[in-house]
Amino acid sequence: MDIFDRYAPFIQDYIYRNGWDTLRGVQIAAAETIFTTDRNLLLCASTASGKTEAAFFPILTLFSENPPASVGAIYIGPLKALINDQFSRLTELCEEAEIPVWHWHGDVSQSHKAKLLKKPSGILQITPESLEALLIRKHAFIPKLFGDLKFIVIDEVHSLLRGDRGGQTLCLIERLSRLAGVNPRRIGLSATVGDPETTGRFLSAGTGRETDIPKIESKGVKWRLSMEHFFTTPGAVPSADGRTENENALPALDMKTDTAPENSDPGFAYIFEHTRNKKCLVFVNSREECEAVTTTLRGYCEARHEPDRFLIHHGNLSASFRETAEEVMKDDEQCMTTVTTATLELGIDIGRLERAFQVNAPFTVSSFLQRMGRTGRRGLPPEMWFVMREEQPEARAMLPETVPWELLQGIALVQLYAEERFVEPPRLDRLPYSLLYHQTMSTLASSGELTPAALASRVLSLNYFKNISKDDYRLLLRHLLETDHIERTEEGGLIVGLAGERQTNSFKFYAVFKENEEYTVRCKSEELGTIVMPPPVGEKIAIAGHVWIVEEIDHKRRLVYCEQVRGKVPAYFGQCPGDINTKVLERMLKALSEDKTYPYLMKNAAARLSEARSAARLSGLTEKPLINLGGDMWCLFPWLGTYAFLAMERFLKLVCGKRLGLSALDPARPYFIQFKMKASEQEFFRVLKEAEKEPLDPMELVYKGEVPLFEKYDEFLPAELVKKGFAYGVLGIDEMKQRIRSWDNMG
Repeated sequence: MDIFDRYAPFIQDYIYRNGWDTLRGVQIAAAETIFTTDRNLLLCASTASGKTEAAFFPILTLFSENPPASVGAIYIGPLKALINDQFSRLTELCEEAEIPVWHWHGDVSQSHKAKLLKKPSGILQITPESLEALLIRKHAFIPKLFGDLKFIVIDEVHSLLRGDRGGQTLCLIERLSRLAGVNPRRIGLSATVGDPETTGRFLSAGTGRETDIPKIESKGVKWRLSMEHFFTTPGAVPSADGRTENENALPALDMKTDTAPENSDPGFAYIFEHTRNKKCLVFVNSREECEAVTTTLRGYCEARHEPDRFLIHHGNLSASFRETAEEVMKDDEQCMTTVTTATLELGIDIGRLERAFQVNAPFTVSSFLQRMGRTGRRGLPPEMWFVMREEQPEARAMLPETVPWELLQGIALVQLYAEERFVEPPRLDRLPYSLLYHQTMSTLASSGELTPAALASRVLSLNYFKNISKDDYRLLLRHLLETDHIERTEEGGLIVGLAGERQTNSFKFYAVFKENEEYTVRCKSEELGTIVMPPPVGEKIAIAGHVWIVEEIDHKRRLVYCEQVRGKVPAYFGQCPGDINTKVLERMLKALSEDKTYPYLMKNAAARLSEARSAARLSGLTEKPLINLGGDMWCLFPWLGTYAFLAMERFLKLVCGKRLGLSALDPARPYFIQFKMKASEQEFFRVLKEAEKEPLDPMELVYKGEVPLFEKYDEFLPAELVKKGFAYGVLGIDEMKQRIRSWDNMG
């Protein structure tokens, strides 16, 4: 089939206007499935390959031939920034055909939403959280809004597969389809799916359709990659010898004493110089780090009497700050650099980006690929500069503190993809009790009174809850009745109770990911963003890349009023846990053990790796996992990912602890566990091997009296379900046991 001829004339014109000579493989593959079959579709293709257009060209063609009588397609995006970006792109594409494009999230005006409710049509772009709000607050409108829904497009589908948010999205799609009486085709888009077949099954769950996963040939792409290492010693600066050897390199920063800020950090100084006259993104792994890096870089501008050339973007900033950064970055004339978290990791097109920096290693191969994929558009090769920072180990530091963990993790992420094309597979094996609570309350809040049987039928029939037993659900409902989250009416039906209303009436209920209690920060009438637990009046806070002094706090309305001042201060938004796969840890060990050189390592990084390899060999770390640190102090290096490491930590303490005489267990997750031990090395391995062969109930790895609150709504569950969900769905017991079996030749 000639796909181009099958496209609607306005699509053909769009292609001509953009100067495309040929259709890409992803566009041909998508069109063939959408035009000639009734199947679902998973499009896995590299960043900037045109996946969104590939999905929408045939959808819009079908809509122009047979306009839907309601919203015809929903586009679900994980981030507001991504939706805002796609909104402008799709609006331009649909203008000529007069197909409306709507977007719906917290920053969109009520008047825009009201127009959609009045005349449902075209394409709706929405986040999972806003879709949840729509189902609860506009329940009666759903049949009118979506009665002729044909397609649901889920962008960056991989980002929804690692936790409750993906399950929530699947539940929402099923609930909406039932209410509207439709069975739309589902289309997933991603550049970094680790297991396409499993993802395809997840996408199709409950539809009765198969998922097409076309194999799309892509041209080989050369990466421009560098990784440099710095000790964070105050006052140290990169030497002339230590500068990068990248072909685009600029001289290392020479911080002269009269202009250098006090305690200048060599890693940040390196970023400061190598973003000069470039359009760049600097990725960091937490909002605290985002604020600290931005403040430091702006301090360098001030010290050198240069204009500020740094922007900031993270989830706690107000919409105006985020959107300003997005607009400035889209302007190819401005050589600005934005320091950001994962909020600019996905999908959004920010134009001709020349270079991406990554401060320390991200947690996943998927994140590394997404972040590097922000560059490499419009004819440029993808370019990523890793900046690994580490405190200088003290001369008497013990072995585990002398290992450059961030450097090894960065090498492992790169090598896993370069050697095996490995990307983390989805985690779909949890017992999602927290989400079960959430969808139970959401279903009741939207439907009103339901009999217990009707509620159980609606919730447990959702595909994502197929592993939840009726007994567990009865236990949950009894607990919710006791705690007043739901209540029984005189007729025997169930409705939301007073405690439940406090949850469902809050806008924070729409999200299933954890949020901290936040205060909105304002300077006069300008909203800056949000912080967790403000300091007392007169103290300083860091937000939006500047420092502010707190002038007034309104605890009742959760408002903080402040004025801008100079200086630096740490920001705090709450913990940022990482989810690292076991394969990453195993590749880190290999990086320590092998003699291989990696061409992207710069001089400092190569020297630090060489030093670490030498120390590891001398200590025996590359040959055995248990190292004696002196006397009765030991350190175990299990080389396991986050959840298997958690299982190992508990197995040692709860199952083997008494037999080994363990005490003072001190984990540095997921890298090593230090402890005191009365037993010998031989006894350690013998006891572990014997214990591994004994039957193990996962509940044995829950501490006595512990209720391990892991997900957002765990606190509202009966303790028994929280423990069961953690023991069976979080702890990586199989991987831990496999690791112990691999130590057969030890001891």
